[in-house]
Amino acid sequence: MSGGVDSSLAAAMMLERGFDVVGVTIKTHNYEDVGGNDNRDSSCCSLDGINMARIVSRKLDIPHYVFDFSDRFRSEVIDGFVSEYLAGRTPNPCVVCNQKIKWEYLLEKADALDADFICTGHYARLRFDASSGRYILSRGTDTSKDQSYALYGLSQSSLARTVFPLSAMTKPQVRDAAAKLGLASASKPESYEICFVADNNYARFLRDYVPGIDSTLGGGEVRYKGETIGKHNGYPFYTIGQRKGLGVSNEMPLYVRSINPETNVLEVDVERSLYASRFTIERLNFVKYPVLECGSVYTTKIRYKDSGAECVVRSFGDSTMELEFTSPRRAITPGQSAVLYEGDDIVGGGIISRVIG
Repeated sequence: MSGGVDSSLAAAMMLERGFDVVGVTIKTHNYEDVGGNDNRDSSCCSLDGINMARIVSRKLDIPHYVFDFSDRFRSEVIDGFVSEYLAGRTPNPCVVCNQKIKWEYLLEKADALDADFICTGHYARLRFDASSGRYILSRGTDTSKDQSYALYGLSQSSLARTVFPLSAMTKPQVRDAAAKLGLASASKPESYEICFVADNNYARFLRDYVPGIDSTLGGGEVRYKGETIGKHNGYPFYTIGQRKGLGVSNEMPLYVRSINPETNVLEVDVERSLYASRFTIERLNFVKYPVLECGSVYTTKIRYKDSGAECVVRSFGDSTMELEFTSPRRAITPGQSAVLYEGDDIVGGGIISRVIG
């Protein structure tokens, strides 16, 4: 229970279904470790969120526990987030948090509480396919709020113990139902930022978390067609496809085409250079099928807000998979997740590791 309306209503719905419910809030980080929050911990998984979850749990007359996962969260999520940026990639920490923190580690706590399932307020659907013996994760009914993309990394064992009560609901329906139940979180605004970067300022966070990053990495070259045309502030502060903040001028707009951490160089080019079709992914997880066949075609999303496009499975390497879009896509970005769908069902996915062309 994050303190938001979704998890609050999820708890209430499980009570209505006759389950014994225990409210759980995860403490992911300390304000003094990450900074940048003018409201002093008002975001998801924060002090305000903990207090709201406690209020809702009291209203529902259920036990409420706070589990301090801050050490694990730092090592699994925050340190990984920083390492990815230092490697010239653009990470999605919510994918790692869901897999490791909100499921694997939380299931350990569920076992300690003798709980059979974990229930969340995510907008996603889940079903068991008896013919394949697999749990299949699908888009939520409210496509504008669908969160299946960030859940593709969940294992079959995690999905087997998961319940999504809001799967068939829209956000307005959730707020209306919560209001009718008198839940204090019914009108609570949504939180869109990453919980440990509450001000949504990644550059500020990296500067705070990696002392000396400006002096160490600032002043690297910005190159256009092999020629140095300027200096950048540090390659971790940029992402593929970025146009603003490059500090260079050209007769045509220039965008970040590649990030080279070994040489501390940003390669920039005109927008058409951002389009590519072939790329590889790593850290694979398959959901609907245990294995995929070369030549299979799926709709693939390469970022959370992406609508997806037709993509072909080309080959498999050592723990990697090569994919190819049937039409070039803009700014395929290493570090982001590529998630394959068959209709509304998640087939699988992985982290984009290399763009081939």
